Amino acid sequence: MDAADISFLSKSVLLATFAITFFLGAVMQKTSFCSMGAVSDIFIMSSWGRLRQWFLAIGVAVIGFALMSYFGLIDPLKSIYTSSKFLWLSTIVGSTLFGFGMVLASGCGSKTLVRIGGGNLKSVIVFLVLGLSAYMTIKGFLGVIRINTLDSIFIALATPQDLPSILSPITGIARNNLHLALGFVVGFAFIAYALASKTFWTLENLFAGTFVGLAICAVWWVSGSLGHVAEDPNTLEEVFLVTNSGRMESLSFVAPYAYSLDWLMMYSDTSKIITVGIAAVIGMISGSACMALLTKSFRWESFRNAEDTANHLVGATLMGFGGVTALGCTVGQGLSGISTLAIGSLLALPGFIFGAYLALRYLESRNAPNPCG
Repeated sequence: MDAADISFLSKSVLLATFAITFFLGAVMQKTSFCSMGAVSDIFIMSSWGRLRQWFLAIGVAVIGFALMSYFGLIDPLKSIYTSSKFLWLSTIVGSTLFGFGMVLASGCGSKTLVRIGGGNLKSVIVFLVLGLSAYMTIKGFLGVIRINTLDSIFIALATPQDLPSILSPITGIARNNLHLALGFVVGFAFIAYALASKTFWTLENLFAGTFVGLAICAVWWVSGSLGHVAEDPNTLEEVFLVTNSGRMESLSFVAPYAYSLDWLMMYSDTSKIITVGIAAVIGMISGSACMALLTKSFRWESFRNAEDTANHLVGATLMGFGGVTALGCTVGQGLSGISTLAIGSLLALPGFIFGAYLALRYLESRNAPNPCG
């Protein structure tokens, strides 16, 4: 494989990612799929519909990932989520802060992009502040604090931290077979919970959950199979093309905010290229905007008052720091990560929900409007 082939493959990966996330943004705009809204609906309106959408998406993603792994389409151990370094404290603190922040900012990372596409000016500010906070947590002074405090406390596992790798030596079952079995058990458990209520059985709910889960799987394949090169002609090493982590990636919307801002600000630097994460950000906004215009739901929206502005600024900052610290957002850890059956991702999920619950109680004490959207 020569440089021309690498260039063509890289462009193919980016175009495929953009196409998937374009439709994902449109679907989220039309169906109001939102992890923050799911938690808000439960605690404020006792409605479990959007949580079931989220859990249906998780179930589909888990089963899809297990099937692709079993048939050798992707290597399940080539993502950031399956490291043997279990950063349990960073995951707990980061996911809780992210959950708290997404309520203050009226939506998680993916919902912020969808809102931007719908004309929400508040979300533009959230995007900028979240991206800056995330960048500082990756490479800036917040990153130094994170590494020297939270990340210094971890458990070094003898195996990768996904359940199949941990349980395979204990059970004596081959890892590949165990992953398939666990994928079906865990995936169907999430799906069964989602489908347990007959009121959930609407075309919109079923389509939203299924499509989001399949989108996660599709990007795993694009990054981990289409974009996988066993031997880079320049380095003679294995490479996953146009990913910021250098590993197989699926969707996440915290660090890609930072990389998007970096690309925009350093555009003339030829070393700065569009990556899977950046293409996903562009795709989400574009798809949402098209759907908003087609359905005539596009409308400009800005801050109500000073407190609303402060809530969004603080929330965006917490999401940037918390999302990077937890290695992902409600999509990154709460969908992509969980699809790998990583214990860090399974730990992050309740952290997001708990953090959101605390923020909802805080807003309730302030008599602030419900951020559910």
